[in-house]
Amino acid sequence: MRAAAGTEGTWRPGLDTPVRWAGVVTGLAANVLVTFSPDPDVDLLYGFPVFGLCVMAGLFAADLIARPQPGWLRAADMTPRRIRDYVPRSLTIALAVQAVALLVLLAVAVTMASADSEGRPGRALSVTCPAGTYLLSPWPGSVHAWPVLGGLALGTVACALLLRRITARSGDDDQRRIKARAAVGAWGVLVSAPLFAVSATMGLGVLSVPCQGATNGGAISALAVAVLISATTAGHCLCLLLLPQAYVKAPS
Repeated sequence: MRAAAGTEGTWRPGLDTPVRWAGVVTGLAANVLVTFSPDPDVDLLYGFPVFGLCVMAGLFAADLIARPQPGWLRAADMTPRRIRDYVPRSLTIALAVQAVALLVLLAVAVTMASADSEGRPGRALSVTCPAGTYLLSPWPGSVHAWPVLGGLALGTVACALLLRRITARSGDDDQRRIKARAAVGAWGVLVSAPLFAVSATMGLGVLSVPCQGATNGGAISALAVAVLISATTAGHCLCLLLLPQAYVKAPS
């Protein structure tokens, strides 16, 4: 909340952008250098939250470094700062919807998953057709759900705390919007990228079912829409976290 009278200063970006980019580079390096699972598909799902959390850590470090310079005393109205005034509202709502869709798809996938040909649970889809029973893999089962759910939970909490800190800090409103948009972009990658991976894997699995029907056709269409929307959103969020200042004047 803005005080009725207090010290107002000009924002000193300093190392703000380099530190934010250092978080991006750290996230990429962590995924290249560290193997989180021996299975490449599971390792990829661990990589998304690692990248997003590293970017948020970079934003937090940048916020610690870029302190406002001392300025002059001025009077100001008692106007509460709200997080929703600084984040891109339409994108945030779209990401919340995609997060719910991701949870629903994971619940469906885990319920339908079965052991693969090597006996490993939660890695295949068992389908019974008139010609026989087929085992289709890969399929996003329980082994894939844990990194997605854990990353989504940690990322959501980290993003909420980061946005609260950014909103409460003194300084320039444009700088708050820049940092808030970068934080939402990092959370967006953490949401939309796993949604793309899960929906694409499920779509390929359903598409491989030998005995196609109307239900399968509807599922394939819905999953194709999820793939398209999540891919587009992930690209937009990546641009947002890399160059948030380009979106400050853009409509939410």
